[in-house]
Amino acid sequence: MNIKDIVNRDIVNLTNCESEPIHIPGSIQPHGFLLGIRKGNSRIEFCSANSAEYIGIGPEKVLGKDISEIFPAEQASRFTLYAADETIDSAKPFVFDLNATSFNTTVHQSGGNVILELEPFPDGTLNLPNLYSQTRNFVSIMEKSSGLLDLCQEVADETRGITGYDRVMIYRFDEQYNGEVIAESRREDLVSFANQKYPHTDIPAQARELYIRNPLRMIADIDYVPVPLLTIDDTTDKGNHSLDLSLSILRSVSPIHIEYLKNMGVGATLTISLLQNQKLWGLIACHHYSPKILPHYTRLSALLQGHFLTSQIAVREVAEEYNIGEQVDKALVDALSILHETENFMEANHKSPALLKLANASGAAICYEGTLYTNGLVPSETELLDLFRFMANTYPNQTFETENLSEIYPAAKSISKYAAGIIYHSMVSGENDGILWFRQEKIETINWAGNPDKAILPNEDGFRLSPRKSFELWMETVKDRSAPWRKSEINAASSFSYALQEHINYRVIRTQEAQNRTLNEELRLANKELSNLNWISTHDLKEPLRKIQIFASKVLDREDPDLSVQVKDSVERMRFAAEKMQLLIEDILTYSKAGTMEKTFVVTDLDDVLRNVVSELQDTIDEKGATLQSDKLPSIEIIPFQVHQLFINLISNALKFVKTGEHPAIRITTGIVDAAEVPSEKTASGRYHAIAFHDNGIGFEAEYENRIFDIFQRLHPAHKYPGTGIGLAICKKIMENHRGFIGAKSVFGQGSVFTIYFPVA
Repeated sequence: MNIKDIVNRDIVNLTNCESEPIHIPGSIQPHGFLLGIRKGNSRIEFCSANSAEYIGIGPEKVLGKDISEIFPAEQASRFTLYAADETIDSAKPFVFDLNATSFNTTVHQSGGNVILELEPFPDGTLNLPNLYSQTRNFVSIMEKSSGLLDLCQEVADETRGITGYDRVMIYRFDEQYNGEVIAESRREDLVSFANQKYPHTDIPAQARELYIRNPLRMIADIDYVPVPLLTIDDTTDKGNHSLDLSLSILRSVSPIHIEYLKNMGVGATLTISLLQNQKLWGLIACHHYSPKILPHYTRLSALLQGHFLTSQIAVREVAEEYNIGEQVDKALVDALSILHETENFMEANHKSPALLKLANASGAAICYEGTLYTNGLVPSETELLDLFRFMANTYPNQTFETENLSEIYPAAKSISKYAAGIIYHSMVSGENDGILWFRQEKIETINWAGNPDKAILPNEDGFRLSPRKSFELWMETVKDRSAPWRKSEINAASSFSYALQEHINYRVIRTQEAQNRTLNEELRLANKELSNLNWISTHDLKEPLRKIQIFASKVLDREDPDLSVQVKDSVERMRFAAEKMQLLIEDILTYSKAGTMEKTFVVTDLDDVLRNVVSELQDTIDEKGATLQSDKLPSIEIIPFQVHQLFINLISNALKFVKTGEHPAIRITTGIVDAAEVPSEKTASGRYHAIAFHDNGIGFEAEYENRIFDIFQRLHPAHKYPGTGIGLAICKKIMENHRGFIGAKSVFGQGSVFTIYFPVA
């Protein structure tokens, strides 16, 4: 039988360190030994090279054997049942006894394999933790701690008391996974690491992933020699090349991490993950300055401390946010009250302290129609106008917040004293209008545990990601940044900005209402004057015209022989002009009435309207020898006398504009069309009754299809086709009164089609 190891011998360097396969090292730490069997089988497929040190049987005699051939049959039988459970509880490890030694056996599944990690109990007994006492202590700690940092410090002290490590630290990660020590419990003779930061390169991405999958990892001795994992060299079996040890407690760790810990002078470690929403929030890191093996149940007690703390992180963070949110909400309510009670808020109350408190800002500025209204500590007027202009161009009709304005606006470096961080909301009232909240620069000194830039060091092979050699305090000064904006502050600023926009809109509406009132009064006076003109048109003008016509007729009727032909012709022209003027006045009056008279709608059968119109025009129809055919017309809601006038005008035009020597032929058709078929840009959605008046008259050029409905628009000479040019304008006005439309199509010399569209509903 040939045996081979599965040690991963990939060289780790700068180009692949971020993808180092730390989950398949192919080796373990020597404070226990490992066996691997196929799932659903008892045949041992993997064995660590140190098995003889613990059970007196070397790998060559273990591999390929059944569990019952290595351990007593009764224990092997119980283990088979234990491993067959769907979920294996690590808090209840299996215990093998061999050669008077009890082995704590943690079991987990890895792909198609079941992994057994066997560790001898340090004192040969099962020391179960006092869970009641531990839970009671934590509840007491939870009750007396005032905030999250206080709670972390208490957990660090309690964890050190449970485990006996020389130093226990609690890390918290930022968004880039740089870690900061927020709590520490240590031996008095050790230098403190409190508040020091560690760059994200100290814990690569794949290591963070393992911290999420396996919440506890122990290194018992930094100077350990990795123990290779062995398996049978079966070339036909392609599955024995590696073994995923992500969930293993004995897993050998990256040589880079070992070097890192050696540089810190650490002898042994225990690391517990702190998770929030399946994301790594932080770590409990335990350091010992000599080798230290922590028994299984003591490890579980330490892990329980991590679970305790994890359960409180979100609660404490929400509580802290809630306390700040309460203050912010109170300031927002005060600011909104002032805004709603004051019509000229910007002029009178823009310096209200509540405007700053609602976002915990050091300054604020409103730009409205080119005027600045400032509050608190703000840049100069020129700098503010430049900033508002930049924000309006970069974030039009948007909101934006940042704690580092200089990242997007380089000129901000000169105003960081006032505006290192901003919240911005644009307003639609003017070109550069908006509102800004400012936070001053918060110059911060970051205490790094060694220079983070020294993570990449040269060697004979070029460069590699190397553990930092020095962990002496290295300070970095960060400028041009403000304290970050909290969610409650951003939300409060948004609420006020929207309210301010409504306030401005209300002001604009009020101003427009005042202007409209003035304009309406002017229109009322103008309409009154027009009414007077109508009165003059109907009475004061028509009466003299009648007298002119009467006197002209008397002169012509007498046929005085003393009157010359020239005089008679002049009198005839005068009489004709008076008649024409009277007709024009009557048409103007009709057009005016079409827009001003009361609009009472009545459901009416249009066939009745048509019969009345034909009766009224019968003499002209007979005189012209005209024919008129019509489809069955609908019954719709109309203003009867106006539609009567509409039909009169359309049929009269068809009778008037006829080709010489031909008799008028008029055909009326009806149907229902969709709004898209109505020739108007103002058409609403819906359906329309389309009633078309076809004639065989003289027609007109296509260029006049729209202009023909303009008032006083004439297309033909008055001496040949008399009229005032108002008739079709009256038709258009009537259709507007009915929320309808009128259109015309024509072929010059062949006839025209005038179509009126009434809404179906």
